[in-house]
Amino acid sequence: MGTEGARVLLERAGRLTLQTGNLLNWGCLRKKCPATPSEEVRDCIQKTLTEWSSKISQDQNQETLEVLECTVAQAIEKINPEERDELKVSAKLFIVGSNSSSIREAVDLACSALGVAQLDSVIVAPPPVEDGTNLSLEYLQPYWKELENLVQNKKIVAIGTSDLDKTLLEQLYLWAQVKPSSNQVNLASCCVMPPDLTAFAKECDIQLLTHNDPKELLCEASFQEVLQESIQNVKANKWIPLWLLRYSVIVKSRGIIKSKGYIIQAKRNAS
Repeated sequence: MGTEGARVLLERAGRLTLQTGNLLNWGCLRKKCPATPSEEVRDCIQKTLTEWSSKISQDQNQETLEVLECTVAQAIEKINPEERDELKVSAKLFIVGSNSSSIREAVDLACSALGVAQLDSVIVAPPPVEDGTNLSLEYLQPYWKELENLVQNKKIVAIGTSDLDKTLLEQLYLWAQVKPSSNQVNLASCCVMPPDLTAFAKECDIQLLTHNDPKELLCEASFQEVLQESIQNVKANKWIPLWLLRYSVIVKSRGIIKSKGYIIQAKRNAS
């Protein structure tokens, strides 16, 4: 059936959950080093969609699923429970076009994909704000409350933020019940850590980390473009990405990455 079968399934589904599995198991991605994080995401989505659609059978084509699972079976790799204590499982969650309630779903899916009960740390990238609007504590609060609930329910051990300046980080720290354990700083926007941010982080025991993710790791147009390229005649403009979660599994004693992957959820507009 190939891409025709995939197109039919996509036209019936309301949501799409795409899981890349462990990218270190993908020989083709191993050899190629993407220039940017955005290019890596696009490559991963395209290869997952292409591989998944090539395996759709006539029987599957008759199905109607509200949530369509798009995965590559041979790349999925769960953590061995006996090794769990030796590993650190971290995730960064990018909210694209959804609300704070999607955080729980993203964390549950990551735990399920990796076969673990909880994630050691989750960093949330601030959802995009409208042009001309500044990021504020009020805007962040519902997302942070959702993360705090997950800490209280023992689904996450530590929670962190990304790209907050000293003022906003301090406001969040003073308001939050569960304090941020880390804050990522994009070195593309500042070559040196701002001294006021460094001093505040040190005083409150917040770890400052660096990253090179763009403001929008996966925008709506980019997702639709890669969907169109991967599956012929699909109505790509109906599909809107909701969130993207990038996870990594690190061997604590050696600091090496054992597993890395993406989970992406999108919804189809019926109109």
